[in-house]
Amino acid sequence: MTDTKVPSRVFPRAKQDAETAKHGVSTPQTENPAYRLAFQDMDFLLREDLRPVRFQLELLKPELVLEEANIASTFVFYGSARIPSPDHAAAAVAAAPEGPARAVAESLAAKAHYYEVARELARLASSFPVDEAGKRHFVVCSGGGPSIMEAANRGATDVDAESIGLNIVLPHEQAPNPYVTPRLSLQFHYFALRKMHFLLHARALAAFPGGFGTFDELFELLTLIQTGKIAPIPVLLYGRAFWERVVNFEALCDEGVISHRDLNLFTYVETAQEGWDVVRDFYRDRGDPIVP
Repeated sequence: MTDTKVPSRVFPRAKQDAETAKHGVSTPQTENPAYRLAFQDMDFLLREDLRPVRFQLELLKPELVLEEANIASTFVFYGSARIPSPDHAAAAVAAAPEGPARAVAESLAAKAHYYEVARELARLASSFPVDEAGKRHFVVCSGGGPSIMEAANRGATDVDAESIGLNIVLPHEQAPNPYVTPRLSLQFHYFALRKMHFLLHARALAAFPGGFGTFDELFELLTLIQTGKIAPIPVLLYGRAFWERVVNFEALCDEGVISHRDLNLFTYVETAQEGWDVVRDFYRDRGDPIVP
């Protein structure tokens, strides 16, 4: 026997069988849903008792996408979807009727500068060099929506870098912002899995003024760090005046429900460079090799 080459596989790939199954003969048996290949049967995959399988798929797919893109770590951006960009702030105020609606529009417009701050911070993070193994670090990751999220993805685009958008299916129609890299634009059904993917590779996080969604994601992260479930990472709170007005952290300490040392879990910052310096110093102080 002179040919010693051993085939890498003997069974056909699933993709091959899927194609074969599409062009099979038509009989009462083959037309019945029971005959469909399990992984091609949407009615089967969407059954209530298949939820654990869907959890697995939604956990696995983004992980494979990021691995294939050589993404080792991310810089996560949270913030309101309602803050206008500086270009649209004045028009938003002018379009609002007099009274409470106008006051709200003015309040949001006053935060418009955070759009540019998020954009510049994303530029700084996206300019971080690739490591010796070809892995990328501090890749911008947002919720994929408008406003602060758009600014983050846009900042990455400014320096010709890819960025991630983690969208979620919502009752009202919505789409990823145009600056998310298409191959890194991911959509989730389960909030729990989306939350996990925000933090699995996060090595820094910036929270800009925001509402329930921002609070939800931010306080979950702070809880995970506080309880030791994950190692500390730099957590940047942009807009000290906003955060101190809407959350009385000192009162939580005074009430005894958190410790004063828990206030060290985050850092108030205002500018993009200030935030990036906090991240850089955090890892330098720990001698982490990913920071030059």
